[in-house]
Amino acid sequence: MAEAAPQNTPAGDAGDAAVAANLADAATAQGLQTQNVRDGSQLTANVSEPAAHHVEEPKALGLNTTGWVGIAALVVLIGMLFVKVPAKIAASLDKQIAGVRAQLDEAKALRAEAERLRGEYEAKAKAAEADAATMRAHAQAEANQIIAKAKHDAEDLMARRTKRAEDKIAAAERAAIAEVRALAAETASKAAALVIAEKLDADADRAMIDRSIAGLGRPN
Repeated sequence: MAEAAPQNTPAGDAGDAAVAANLADAATAQGLQTQNVRDGSQLTANVSEPAAHHVEEPKALGLNTTGWVGIAALVVLIGMLFVKVPAKIAASLDKQIAGVRAQLDEAKALRAEAERLRGEYEAKAKAAEADAATMRAHAQAEANQIIAKAKHDAEDLMARRTKRAEDKIAAAERAAIAEVRALAAETASKAAALVIAEKLDADADRAMIDRSIAGLGRPN
C-alpha cells in the first residue's frame, strides 16, 4: 500500500506555531537569532552562531557550579578515605599484631618446651652420674672383696702346703732317725756279740746279750 501523504490541519498548524514560538523565546533568552523554514509539513530551525556577548554564570564564594560540584566530590572522597582507610589500616595492624603475638606465643611455648627438655636431660644426666658412681663404688667394693678373698685363699693354700711339707719333712726325719737307730742298734748288737763271743764263755755271753737287749729297749 502507498503511504498516505500528511495533510495540513488547523490543529497541526497551531502546534507548529506553538513550537516555533517556544524556539524563538528560547533563542531570544540566549541571545541567538533563529530562522524558521517550512518545507512541506516539517518544521526546521537553524540556529545561528552565538552572539558576541557572554552570559556570566552565578558564583558563590568565587566558585561556580562546576567548582562546587568538584569540591563536593572531593569532600565525599576524603570522607570515604577517612572512614574506610583508617578502618583498613587498623584491621591490617590488628592482623599483624595478632600474627606477631601468635609468633611470640609459639616462641614462648618452644622456649618452655626446650627448658623442660633441658631440665629432663640434666636430671637424667645427674641420675646417670649418680648411678655410675654407685656402680663404680660397688665394683670397687666387689673387686676389693675378690682381691681380699684371693689373698686369703692364697695364704691359706700356702699355709696348708707348707704344713703338709713340714709334716712330710718331719715324718721323713723321724723315719730316718728310727732307721738310723735301728741300724745302729743292730750293728752294735752284732759287734758286741762278736766281741763277747771271743772273750767270754757261753753263760757270760748269754747274760751280756740279755743286758744289751734290755738296754736297747730303754729310751735314750
